[in-house]
Amino acid sequence: MTGLPLSAVVGVLSQRLVQALMVALLVAGLCFLMVQSLPGDIAFRIAAGRYGYDYVTAEAASAVRHELGLAESALSRFGDWLAALLQGDLGSSLVTGAPVVGEIGHHLGATLSLALAAVVLALLLALPLGSLSALHPGGLCDRLTLAWSVLMRALPPFLLGLVLMVLLSVELGWFSAAGHGEGHNLWLPALTLGLGLSGVLARVVRESVLTVVQSDYYRFALTKGLSPVRVFLRHGLRNTGVSVIAYTSVQLVLLIEGVVVVESLFAWPGIGHTLVHAIFWRDVPMVQGTVLVLAALFVLLNTLTDLLCFAIDPRGPKES
Repeated sequence: MTGLPLSAVVGVLSQRLVQALMVALLVAGLCFLMVQSLPGDIAFRIAAGRYGYDYVTAEAASAVRHELGLAESALSRFGDWLAALLQGDLGSSLVTGAPVVGEIGHHLGATLSLALAAVVLALLLALPLGSLSALHPGGLCDRLTLAWSVLMRALPPFLLGLVLMVLLSVELGWFSAAGHGEGHNLWLPALTLGLGLSGVLARVVRESVLTVVQSDYYRFALTKGLSPVRVFLRHGLRNTGVSVIAYTSVQLVLLIEGVVVVESLFAWPGIGHTLVHAIFWRDVPMVQGTVLVLAALFVLLNTLTDLLCFAIDPRGPKES
């Protein structure tokens, strides 16, 4: 495996840095405008988030409005947030009063662990199924993999989660139905996401491997007397890895940013579930900080994916 060219690393990092700055400013501005344009009294919503709807009065909402300076112009408040951001401060939650960084760190850690566990489970299923299907196209494994892919694609995540909850928790008692804080709580939501992802990922692996094994250079390697296993390990894995890694990284981003339903179903304290509550309570600093971190994470994962694809791609550029 050749080393990664320094010029490629510098090019990718510089491009992604500019992209991250542009995305951060755009996302922060759009988020602020969208939250401000939502219907309802923002002070009343924040007060309801603090004290509950049954205890909110006009006086409580007025006190919140005065405390947080909500009577000031939206442009002024956005400018104050940007000034604090330049100093590395994402502000504090308007509802809980806790620093946004700490809240995001806690919930993002839960989502990352869930997303990574789901991707690992999906790869453990998809890699062998997709590879065997490609090595024996039209065979029994290929047909079963296609059926599995269609089934997993057709099942909505919440329905698959309910089926797993009833089967593995209620009937068999292997895992707890919901909750967090213990290792076994991760299994059911991770299985829900991992099984759903494994179907499509198996087809991606299958198509990638099939393209490689039908290529001229792969067939030529077989004619040199090497065993099929050795040819696949030497010439197949690296050539199929680029497309598989690229697809998996996209799915990882989607899992991190879009697993609100599964997190809610299993009472998992993830970042998506938290973002929904922050929008509902009009917790503007929490919404802006969360979306900003997610946007930066998206750029970071894309950067790591590009560098990894450069590193494993046999056709990648080499330093002269």
